[in-house]
Amino acid sequence: MQVDDLLKPFPIKEFHPFPRAMMGPGAHEMIGPEALKLGFKKTLVMTSGLRGTDTVHNIVESMRYHGLEVVVYDKVESNPKDYNVMDAVSMYSEAKCDSFVSIGGGSSHDACKGARIAVAHDGRNVNEFEGFNKSENPKNPPHIAVSTTAGTGSETSWAYVITDTTTDPDNPHKYVAFDDASVTTLAIDDPVLYYTCPTDYTAQCGFDVLAHASEPYVSRLNFEPSKGNALHAIKMTVDNLRAATWNGEDLPGREGMMYAQYIAAQAFNSGGLGIIHSISHAISAFYDTHHGLNNAVALPRVWAFNMTADYRKFADIAVAMGIDTHGMSDQRASHAALEAAIQLLRDVGIVERFVDVHSNSYSKNRLGTGPTKYYENAKVISGDDKDVARITNHVLGDACTPGNLKECTFDTVYPVVEHCMVGDLDDLIG
Repeated sequence: MQVDDLLKPFPIKEFHPFPRAMMGPGAHEMIGPEALKLGFKKTLVMTSGLRGTDTVHNIVESMRYHGLEVVVYDKVESNPKDYNVMDAVSMYSEAKCDSFVSIGGGSSHDACKGARIAVAHDGRNVNEFEGFNKSENPKNPPHIAVSTTAGTGSETSWAYVITDTTTDPDNPHKYVAFDDASVTTLAIDDPVLYYTCPTDYTAQCGFDVLAHASEPYVSRLNFEPSKGNALHAIKMTVDNLRAATWNGEDLPGREGMMYAQYIAAQAFNSGGLGIIHSISHAISAFYDTHHGLNNAVALPRVWAFNMTADYRKFADIAVAMGIDTHGMSDQRASHAALEAAIQLLRDVGIVERFVDVHSNSYSKNRLGTGPTKYYENAKVISGDDKDVARITNHVLGDACTPGNLKECTFDTVYPVVEHCMVGDLDDLIG
């Protein structure tokens, strides 16, 4: 059965749960007492290591101060891989842990969610759970997710994203697993932890938020309970991303983005996503580039593609972005929203085409760095016909694609992907 068959035409919509959350400056200092209240005794911490900061060390020592035993797996990669998940599962089992803590952004949280699902199914490979509610055991170890970026909102959503590198090593596949059993036990969002997030990474994560907010608003799911959060998250992103990017210790900017990413994730949690994310997943699968960067490049092109299907919705987005649309037609207001998104992308200094991404494009870039032979060889995004075609085919099989506002076929999506690769954004705004 195809993904489309599972989702369309969405006659019954489902509201998915959120975890309890603690939010605000200093919230991460509560992790020890909260873990004890949840019955944690021996915890596996999953993280990328957050090298260059003392965040992981401080949180781990705080947990130990409160009497918890802690084992650390600090090898989670950007675009977490299946082997990251399964290595953590092995460590969890060998150490006889009873709980999880993830520290970082979406990669750490997603890998941890996948590990919990695998642990609950006797160590089965995480790739077996791709799709919608594929887990059979609803009970898995408790999980506290501590966010250090304002991007994915994984700490509050029912989704986790993993790259399958083993099923077909010559064609990695990045997939979304949606599973109510993966929802964290407690989310902790502390904007003070974002202070050390690099400038370019902050900007890229911010465009992940804008994608998370805009896609459910225009989604063909048309899920009313998500729309208010979606619009407010758009407003908060536009209001705060510049300050958070260029003045990393601006608390109002960081806190604004904290809330923006959190409520944007709650919007897509039940309201769905679209091909901004599908394109991003495909580029990440083949090139291991940052998810937020990919979303930033794809977002203007996908907005331009989708807006002709419903100008009214994009006119609403324009209002949320602070544009005075009085006297404008819905079509003109939609184009004003697109222009504002492109200006925001430029203001925060994000690369505008995939072919312009290279090894020195941004601080977290993994292009051509490995660790597998496939990724060592993926040094350059070519953007040629073959590249565009394989990205397009990956998009058509992505779980986010059926929610896209406009119908997606190879012939309609190929030009969008091609423009992401080599097109000029000025062409979109005339």
